[in-house]
Amino acid sequence: MEAGDGTEETPLPLVLTRFQLSEEYGFLLPEPLTELPAPYGPWMEIARGLPQLIASHRLRSQVHQMPQLSAQHLRGRKELHLAHLVLSFITMGYLWQEGEEGTVKVLPQNLAVPFWEVSQALGLPPILSHTDFVLANWRRKNPNRNLDTIISLPGGDSLRGFILVTLLVEKAAVPGIKAIIQAIRAILQLDEETLHKALQELAEAIRDMSKALKRMHDYVDPAVFYNVIRIFLSGWKDNPAMPDGLIYEGVSDEPMAYSGGSAAQSTVLHAFDELLGIRHSEESTAFLHRMRDYMPPPHRAFVEEIHCAPSLKQHVLSSGDARLCTAFNQCVSALAEFRSYHITIVTKYITVAAAKAKAGQAEPGDMADPSAVKPPTALEAKGTGGSHIFSFLKSVRDTTREGMISA
Repeated sequence: MEAGDGTEETPLPLVLTRFQLSEEYGFLLPEPLTELPAPYGPWMEIARGLPQLIASHRLRSQVHQMPQLSAQHLRGRKELHLAHLVLSFITMGYLWQEGEEGTVKVLPQNLAVPFWEVSQALGLPPILSHTDFVLANWRRKNPNRNLDTIISLPGGDSLRGFILVTLLVEKAAVPGIKAIIQAIRAILQLDEETLHKALQELAEAIRDMSKALKRMHDYVDPAVFYNVIRIFLSGWKDNPAMPDGLIYEGVSDEPMAYSGGSAAQSTVLHAFDELLGIRHSEESTAFLHRMRDYMPPPHRAFVEEIHCAPSLKQHVLSSGDARLCTAFNQCVSALAEFRSYHITIVTKYITVAAAKAKAGQAEPGDMADPSAVKPPTALEAKGTGGSHIFSFLKSVRDTTREGMISA
């Protein structure tokens, strides 16, 4: 931020660039790097071959032969994000290569130490998070601007679809992120017309996020998601398959526990909740706040800044303006609908898929992925982030609805 001229005038509170947010991409990393500098070739080589190495059960031996590299030569945020993406994917593959029953207790030093160094530099935990999996894991495949992932895991087209549809949900949120800034400025400037317009834009963005989420059905096979993909998103906190956590060799002699990747790590919904004054149950709030530790610190700071801004709900209530009330309620309603639809997706991709896997009803082709191991059971009733998935999602959806202003 630029130094002021010494006057006491309060600056406009929210500028996207202050929080490493982009006008075009929102929380997504703009145009991520796809190659690390030459010295880090051994990391890139392993990361690019992950699906095959895991399928052939060779990843662990490849990691053991990997040279010990220091993260100190990485320069700038984009290099660090790509390094974190690469090391987090390698780590998940290493941990879960043999399924739930073949876990390890120690992450070897040549992987653990640089992963820890990169994580410290970014302010992220040393595990795969939403930031790695989605925000920093995309590239343009060709001049037609078709999207693809940078690094992959077992799951083929379904994994690619899962990552890219989630990315499209994040992209659809961008006008809503800008609307947050317009709304807070409008409250400070008592500009009801701008506030009304910002709320309409926010509601529209949330509806567009729901439309994007519906594309999951077109690109992701539930059996592949449940039987193949999901385990690689699982962490070592609140996971019965790894009750003691994981020792990061060369970092700590004591095991550490981190939650797996979760949609709750997306900053978007946290930001919308704060703006709209949505108050979740004590248990849900505790989990959501823990998930903020998995966001890049500037994104976390953005949510905190919204939390500290004047209350939108109080402003709308005290304005007595029926148009503002209606626009506010449309935002809350759209957010509740988005959360309802997320429950629909989770039901199809976890509950129904789990029941089919248990009953041995998986159709031929569902388990066609050669790396498919025994379907995971440790997290049947939990999300990969460790939450009790349905009680959490329903509670959060219901408390969102309760945020409406009654006539």
